[in-house]
Amino acid sequence: MVVCIAEKPSVAREIANVLGAKTQKDGYLEGNGYQVTWTFGHLCELKEPHEYTPMWKNWSLSALPMIPPRFGIKLKQDKGVEKQFRIIESLFQNADEIINCGDAGQEGELIQRWVMQKAAAKCPVKRLWVNSLTEEAIREGFRTLKDQSAYQGLYEAGLMRAIGDWLLGMNATRLYTLKYAAGKRQVLSVGRVQTPTLALVVARQREIDNFVPRQSWVLSTLYRDTKFNAIERDEEAEAEDAAAVAAAVEKGKKQKPKGIIYKPVEYATEAEGKAVLDSIKDSPFTVLSVEKKKGTEAPPRLYDLTGLQVDCNKKLGLSAEQTLGIIQSLYEKKVTTYPRVDTTFLPDDVYAKCPQTMNGLYQTRFAGVAPYADLIRPLGGGKPLRKSKKVFDNSKVTDHHAIIPTGTIPQGLTELEQKVFDLVARSFIAAFYDDCQFETTTVIGKASPDPSKGGENGKDDILFRTTCKVIIEEGWRIVLATADSSSQGENQDASTISSSPFKGEAGRGSFVKGESGPHTPSLSEKWTTPPKPYTDATLLRAMETAGKTVEDEELRDALKENGIGRPSTRAAIIETLIRRGYIRRQRSSLHPTPTGFELIDLIREELLKSAELTGRWEKKLRQIERHEYEARTFLDELKQMVSDIVLAVLREPKQ
Repeated sequence: MVVCIAEKPSVAREIANVLGAKTQKDGYLEGNGYQVTWTFGHLCELKEPHEYTPMWKNWSLSALPMIPPRFGIKLKQDKGVEKQFRIIESLFQNADEIINCGDAGQEGELIQRWVMQKAAAKCPVKRLWVNSLTEEAIREGFRTLKDQSAYQGLYEAGLMRAIGDWLLGMNATRLYTLKYAAGKRQVLSVGRVQTPTLALVVARQREIDNFVPRQSWVLSTLYRDTKFNAIERDEEAEAEDAAAVAAAVEKGKKQKPKGIIYKPVEYATEAEGKAVLDSIKDSPFTVLSVEKKKGTEAPPRLYDLTGLQVDCNKKLGLSAEQTLGIIQSLYEKKVTTYPRVDTTFLPDDVYAKCPQTMNGLYQTRFAGVAPYADLIRPLGGGKPLRKSKKVFDNSKVTDHHAIIPTGTIPQGLTELEQKVFDLVARSFIAAFYDDCQFETTTVIGKASPDPSKGGENGKDDILFRTTCKVIIEEGWRIVLATADSSSQGENQDASTISSSPFKGEAGRGSFVKGESGPHTPSLSEKWTTPPKPYTDATLLRAMETAGKTVEDEELRDALKENGIGRPSTRAAIIETLIRRGYIRRQRSSLHPTPTGFELIDLIREELLKSAELTGRWEKKLRQIERHEYEARTFLDELKQMVSDIVLAVLREPKQ
């Protein structure tokens, strides 16, 4: 008999249905030579400290650090868990072969391996690895089963993560509670990922609280009903560009210099700005250059879990945890692929299946309306779907690919499930559309100070600039039907054209180099603004990049390996911090509580609260998964690190 073990009953039923195991038994399904059983997530966990030695039962500084010579697992204390485990254990003892059908990820591998170890399973074990729960995907998965040994790195990485969390969490929590909260009946919870995350939120709030606004004055002028803002050459940026070009040449690469670089002018005092304004107000405005450049913008990346959580927070107001729950439900309803992923790419072999997926979306209806039919129709007509390296790249995909629809027509979705599915579906459709084409017009002009007011004509010219970005061909933007606000706040001298999703005013009139005429300068007050509090979306991005603010997608990809936490656990970390009273959610913003501030202030050991250092540990865990780093070496480093932290904190004077 072949025993299949899934991570939850609903997934087990899907697998059993495909295998023909349709006879319901107590705790499993049977038929056609298969028995399909399930866990309820984690049935097993690492032992508590006192289960290794009685001396660790009572909290004592003298007992630290607690480092078991060998880590052990135990069943969770729950009657339902114990009953299901006994059923699984009995099935394993009589099995000819076991097929691990756990979720295809690090945690899923760990859950099932621990159950097999606890049940002392002796027979051969195969691994089912699927990206969706459609019948086709499950059948394909069973045709390509691998020996469990092929996933040993995945298991070891999950095991080291669990042990690392135990070692640091158990020791640091007792250490700080006993030293700094003794007698307060308060536990100071410290964790490998939660504490650096809390430190990010506290640091941001301190930036906000300590922010001192700075006043400045901005000179602009109105010429032919178009607003131009004052600019000056940015010599520092030009020097940096020249150095970058030289470095590229030294490496044998070609890099074109940017040429003259300008930056907005800001005056420190109103008097300074007014003096310049007075000197040019009676002088004509002259257009020095009109430059038009055509450009393209590729479709946005497909979704990984963090990207989806970010967009759902921004567009739907969902927390990271809510989004994870909804996309997991969509996966179990077989309408989207495996969600706990950190790549935005697809492997080449998925390309052949994309027309079938499009067909499923074409037939999709919500409340009698087919939302995707008109968007998919232009992609048909017998022509092949566009295949872009920005979408299909085997080198960017390991165990899982980006989140996409499966092609199964959705049925019975809730309102929120429909909205999240819609984001995934439109992202997928947009990936096959042409790039958006646009034209950017930049106009630079000048006003010369009046010589009678102290100006030297030509030498003290005040430069002005305005820009406009106009869409020529919408391309993928038709699918997403959203305005591109990416340039908002970047070009200080750009203002809005109501008819275009891009910014700027130069497109309102046709300017000609050398033209001249009257203008109306003005001076406006400007104040710097404090950074914004974290939201679920921005905190997820900060966790993904170990606290670095990164907008460029390629650079963000490079930092993902050093991110803190896994895509599947970051939502839970945020909720844990809220549940433990360290941060609070106020509308859409996340703020530290007084307890959160106090804990971060107590922790002087930077290792415990540094997002960057925690990110390095995460990178090693990923290397273990790929057999590029030894699990034993990582464990030795963990033990040494915990010992060093305990010793350092014990030596600290009380605050």
